[in-house]
Amino acid sequence: MRRERGDGGQASVELALVLPLVMILLLAVAQLGLLVRDQILVVHAAREAAREAAVDPAADAPRRAALGSSTLAGDRLTVTSTGRGAPGSRVRVEVAYQASTAVPLVGAAMRGLTLRASATMRVER
Repeated sequence: MRRERGDGGQASVELALVLPLVMILLLAVAQLGLLVRDQILVVHAAREAAREAAVDPAADAPRRAALGSSTLAGDRLTVTSTGRGAPGSRVRVEVAYQASTAVPLVGAAMRGLTLRASATMRVER
């Protein structure tokens, strides 16, 4: 009896070649998802900080509002406000955040990424 050879070894080799690429792609998608989430949080923090700057004249009010409204790390968050004047004027708040790129393999390629957002509101008091 003669036995025919199977293709079982070829499938194993193909899996061994493709699996690392698929894993890197999945890690990149996870890192991108984290960055998108952080950008949404930065936009929300900028809106909250601008609202607080419009109603509270204290210099640290925008930063407190930005930190209180999101789960962003305070040591990587910068909040600057400009233009606060008399009621009816506009105040502009800019928020910058050093994004966390801690996902293995792909996070190192995105190090030093700063997410930014700004918001402008009319001063009420």
